[in-house]
Amino acid sequence: MIALALAGGSSSGKTTLAKRINKDLVETSYLRTDDYYKDFSNLTLEERKKINFDHPDSFDMELMVKHIKDLKNNIPIEAPTYDFVNHKRSELTTRVTPKNLILIEGIFALISPELRELYDMKVYVETADDIRLLRRIKRDIEERGRTLDFIIQQYQNYVRPMHFKYIEPTKEFADIIIPRGGKNDIGVYTLESALKELLNK
Repeated sequence: MIALALAGGSSSGKTTLAKRINKDLVETSYLRTDDYYKDFSNLTLEERKKINFDHPDSFDMELMVKHIKDLKNNIPIEAPTYDFVNHKRSELTTRVTPKNLILIEGIFALISPELRELYDMKVYVETADDIRLLRRIKRDIEERGRTLDFIIQQYQNYVRPMHFKYIEPTKEFADIIIPRGGKNDIGVYTLESALKELLNK
């Protein structure tokens, strides 16, 4: 059983890359760090809107570490799902069963030694800041019902500074850096070739 981490900045192409691996290579046990934000349902909506979700303190690392260990021990899990419209953990969970490849994707995938020691391969997806911002605006308006003013304010106050302080530095822990994510065919081929070797050992 192999554990693969896909890290990188917000809207860098991590999810696209994860989908390609799932389609081209093998079915995965797929976990998103986005679903592992701490449960802030005790706060009001207005209070939750002010939380810095790009700071590692908002991330429930303990639960994710436990779930990865469970999957590696062939134990199914009930993964949380996050409600991004209301900024809180949903009451719904997703059952994830153990597969030969456990794929952990998200901005916090490489944030801590506790997580990194669980991985067999670590990847950082690198995409230009302006492209990531444009993708984030499109996603947050279409999928999360947010206004342009809210997105810009959140980006300036939280996303951009936290990216440079916490997320981009995790690039040094990556075994492979893939520019442009899932649209980089040569990068995807290189990654998938390395994964095939690990899976066939």
